[in-house]
Amino acid sequence: MRRGQLFAIALLGFAAASFAMAEPAKQTGWKWDLPNYVPPPRVPADNPMSEEKFQLGRRLFYDKRLSGNGAISCSSCHLQERAFTDGRVVSVGSTGENTPRNAPSIINSGWHGTLTWANPALVTLERQMTNPLMGERPIEMGVNDSNKNEILARFRADPDYRKWFKEAFPDKIDPISLETIVKAISAFERGVVSFNSRYDQYLQGKLKLTEAEQRGHDLYFGEKAECHHCHGSVNLNDQFVHVKTREAETPFHNTGLYDIDGKGGYPLPNRGLFDITSDPDDMGKFRAPSLRNIAVTGPYMHDGTVATLEDVIEIYSKGGRKIEKGPNAGDGQASPLKSGLIVKIDLTPQEKADLVAFLKTLTDETLLTSPRFSDPWKKAAASN
Repeated sequence: MRRGQLFAIALLGFAAASFAMAEPAKQTGWKWDLPNYVPPPRVPADNPMSEEKFQLGRRLFYDKRLSGNGAISCSSCHLQERAFTDGRVVSVGSTGENTPRNAPSIINSGWHGTLTWANPALVTLERQMTNPLMGERPIEMGVNDSNKNEILARFRADPDYRKWFKEAFPDKIDPISLETIVKAISAFERGVVSFNSRYDQYLQGKLKLTEAEQRGHDLYFGEKAECHHCHGSVNLNDQFVHVKTREAETPFHNTGLYDIDGKGGYPLPNRGLFDITSDPDDMGKFRAPSLRNIAVTGPYMHDGTVATLEDVIEIYSKGGRKIEKGPNAGDGQASPLKSGLIVKIDLTPQEKADLVAFLKTLTDETLLTSPRFSDPWKKAAASN
């Protein structure tokens, strides 16, 4: 384990089992605004939701002062107009170093069984936040032992932040700390909710899908395309947990994207769950992401190597991806480690187009422009 991660765990003390034994969190002045088919998410007992904490987290999420060198904010890799992804193949950290994976969306992350692409230990937003904040390989936000006091001093010197932290954490003698920063940002991320797509309006009986969208819907949830096996929950993934979940299921899948050695191998540095467990059967296994807002979150897959939705559907139609040449050449369709759910299905051009049409109904247009989730510093600058 990296030194920065050890520091983070010691500092914050967030345990993977924190939800299991926790009493329901008291949520001061907070109400989940959800459709009747969506249960509230789990909330850690030691980090209850409040409007003050959500707004503080929003300000910190968009504030470059949180990075070691002041170069980027959390929002640099999570843009609202892209459903909080960044449109890059892989993201770029504060020092210019590339991350190894494509930035996942933070949307509805409060309902995820695990966070990130392939780490079963990261089961809370609070624990996950230590990775981009304090990780050393790669460096993202670049917070570490040598600069943490300088970073905290930036916020302590700001009278507005002193007020906001006190309002969000009224029981803390010294409310400005890395622990409260992580808790506030986690509360903001937990509160970024997206259940107002055309698909949601269809579920609520407010509109009918077009003929193409309905055909795509029926393919998606039918036994030909079988998308629903990995993307069938209300959050359109298969790691959906909520306040009433007793035991979370957290599957990971090899989808036949690579087979560089004829044995199912994936290229470094992205070998999926195998990089954590060293179990050969875990090679190439990644979490199935939520497909909500999928039309605006490309490029796709864990390494951003699939450019369009049409390309994604083509790969699944063929039962995997065959790469003809180059260092990653191989036939993922023939991978011995590929999930049994990934099989050749020979979709027609019309069926592929219908699936794309349905996937586009999953975009929540209000989310992409909602002032509630937007950059507060832009509004402040415009008023000055």
